Amino acid sequence: MRTVIFANGEFTDSQGAQDLSRSADLVIAADGGTHHALAVDVVPDVVIGDLDSLSPQEQARLETAGARLIPFSPHKDETDLELALLYAALEGATEIVILAALGGRLDQTVANLLLLAMPELDGLDVRIVDGPQTAFLVRGGRDGDDGGDVVIEGQPGDTVSLIPLGGDAVGVTAEGVKWPLQEDTLRFGPARGVSNVLTAKQARVRVREGVLLCVVIRRE
Repeated sequence: MRTVIFANGEFTDSQGAQDLSRSADLVIAADGGTHHALAVDVVPDVVIGDLDSLSPQEQARLETAGARLIPFSPHKDETDLELALLYAALEGATEIVILAALGGRLDQTVANLLLLAMPELDGLDVRIVDGPQTAFLVRGGRDGDDGGDVVIEGQPGDTVSLIPLGGDAVGVTAEGVKWPLQEDTLRFGPARGVSNVLTAKQARVRVREGVLLCVVIRRE
């Protein structure tokens, strides 16, 4: 099941958001992300969060339009986007595309990227999309597995960055890029994996142990 989530960060690609929403089985707005959805004529199926970004009149209009509102206390421990992701996972989403998750406050941007590592999302295809930029995780193997392996599709010249999260990424292999890796270790902290470049329409990235944040930036 494909789910699109509108967060409340900077919103840069209206046409892309419309196209993704039309092909989605479920559209969720994380509180203030509702304004981004409505700006591109998308009525969310679900609006979730503390709803402090929506007036009572806006909430009433959403319910009249068929949206389901799921309010939470402002004193909750989770961010609105975190609640949206948990809801999507519980509803059986297999693919989640997150829009408007970047920009604005640095703390929120970093937190939103780290939400990709939530254990509830393990095994799901979860991506943050911001115009030409896409971010997702490549997870290492567990319980004797050989490791995580993903195929990156794009065009020669696209940028691919591999950034370790939470510790070193061990056994990293990257093929189809200008600076290939073969069972290398990318250390947590140094920026060695930043700004690689696709040399073909497909690249393959594998990590044996650890977690990589993969950021793909399409040439425009």
